[in-house]
Amino acid sequence: MPKATKLAVEAMAQQSLFEQLPFAIAILDMESNVVAANRNFGEYFGDWRARKCYEVFKRETKPCRRCKARAAQRDGLVHVVDESGIDRHERPCKYAVHLTPIKDAEGKVRYIMAMASDLTETRRWQQEYDQLFERVPCFVFVLDRDFHITRANQKFRKAFGEPGGEFCYSVCKRRDARCEECPAALTFEDGEQHTAQQVGVHKDGSPSHYVVTSTCLARGEHGVERVVGMAVDITHTHMLESELRETRDFYHRLIRNAPNAIIAIDPRGNTKMMNQAARTLLEWAPRQLPTGDWLKRMLPPEFFTPEAQQSEVLELDDSSLQTAQQHQVPVRLSAVPLRSGHKELGRAAFIVDLSALKRMEQDKLDAERMAAVGQTVAGLAHTIKNLLMGLEGGMYMVDTGLRRAEATRIQNGWEMLQRNFEKTTTLVKDFLSFAKGRAPDLQALDPNALAKDIVALYKDAARLQGVELSAELGADVAIAPLDAKGIESCLTNLLSNAIDAATMRADGQGKVVLRTFQQDDELVFEVTDNGSGMDWEVKGKVFTTFFTTKGNKGTGLGLLTTRKIVQEHGGRVEVESNPGEGATFRIRLPRRRLQMIAEDCARAAAQIQEQV
Repeated sequence: MPKATKLAVEAMAQQSLFEQLPFAIAILDMESNVVAANRNFGEYFGDWRARKCYEVFKRETKPCRRCKARAAQRDGLVHVVDESGIDRHERPCKYAVHLTPIKDAEGKVRYIMAMASDLTETRRWQQEYDQLFERVPCFVFVLDRDFHITRANQKFRKAFGEPGGEFCYSVCKRRDARCEECPAALTFEDGEQHTAQQVGVHKDGSPSHYVVTSTCLARGEHGVERVVGMAVDITHTHMLESELRETRDFYHRLIRNAPNAIIAIDPRGNTKMMNQAARTLLEWAPRQLPTGDWLKRMLPPEFFTPEAQQSEVLELDDSSLQTAQQHQVPVRLSAVPLRSGHKELGRAAFIVDLSALKRMEQDKLDAERMAAVGQTVAGLAHTIKNLLMGLEGGMYMVDTGLRRAEATRIQNGWEMLQRNFEKTTTLVKDFLSFAKGRAPDLQALDPNALAKDIVALYKDAARLQGVELSAELGADVAIAPLDAKGIESCLTNLLSNAIDAATMRADGQGKVVLRTFQQDDELVFEVTDNGSGMDWEVKGKVFTTFFTTKGNKGTGLGLLTTRKIVQEHGGRVEVESNPGEGATFRIRLPRRRLQMIAEDCARAAAQIQEQV
């Protein structure tokens, strides 16, 4: 190739390389003038023609005090320096510049070639990286192959102290040897990412629980040279988990060993939990929990009504359930909703078995009746003795009248015999009525109609005695299961006593009122008179055997029988009275108990029918 051609090719190559290199390149003469520059230089620093290098690079009017281009001119060596300048958009910039001397054939430096590479983005990335490294909300540290901590972020230093190039196991765990299960060691071996849960020691000596992930940061001739570890502090979470576990165990044992039945259901009605007491009460043998359909068969129907499901607290003081073995059990049930914030979790039912209590109530009732019978027997001899004395007196008068042929004496003696015979008959009937126990024959009746009929029956007799008898019937009183004969007997006794009390008024303005009304879940019959009333001592004796304020007119068994019949209905009798203010006797019959007794009677009748 001719020499001229070769020189031309070299010049073309140099020119092409000058333009294509990914650097901003400028040629400076000995007076710092920019005599040539490539396209990248102009695009980065702007117009360079007829300008000094410090004017182009830094927008300065004077040469730099420590000019590396002058140093390159003097020593003929390449100099590299990081500089700060102004780009063509008048924005601050960072760049690295290589200052390379261009020499002539004699080795004398004629020009300086300045090759600048932008460090603005690199520095920004470095700053962002440093900020991220320091501010990231987890422990970050770098290990070399000897497990020295070469760098650690602020959170790590705050938790474990300054590492000072010490071993990671010494800083994090106060150990003298490497951990047996070390994720960083695995990463050094295979270069893969590894995660493990660790327990360390904070610089204040408290335990530190964290999950650490190690990954390769740099490789060298011998494999992984540096590993970066990132650990998430779970100390607080671990403490919460421990407290939650303790709380769960506490309530688990509390619920499991509770003497009363506890059942929890989800929003769909399926059983989520039931303790051993609930299994025993419901006679539930399978290992799996009962479904919603099974619960509806066993628990009281009120528990599943829409109103009960929407209420904050459901209280069924006197209800019943049916066990898996078809046994009826009287219970008291309370239910509350289960929530987490605004999320509905279901409901919990707390059930108390009332079987023992019901047996005790029945035993108490039987004991009271038997005690009363015993008291009656004790007093019966005296009463019969008085009656016999009356009979003997009547017989004597009849006998002497016959001997003397005195018709008047015979008549008086016969009337005395009749009166005492009637007293004897009444006494025996009342005593038998009280002494015998029987289950009430409950039928669906209208309480108002029952009260109205009884008032109509006694109204004329009361008027003849100067007493006004009236009825005040509640409009909201619904049909109820009642023993018609039993309630009639109770109201008859109360009205008879009230009329007798009202007749004792001196002004002849006696009044007796029979009321019916509904109060909460109770059906109430109330008999009020405006008689002379009773003092505290008399009120304390009105329900005792043979106590009467009627003298020879009463046996003392009327109110006692009334109380027995009311108790057989699951109710109670109250009395309110003060001397001179009349008296009020009130029969309270809880409708839930009436319903339960009616169901028991129906089942008993069905069983008898099956046996027949």
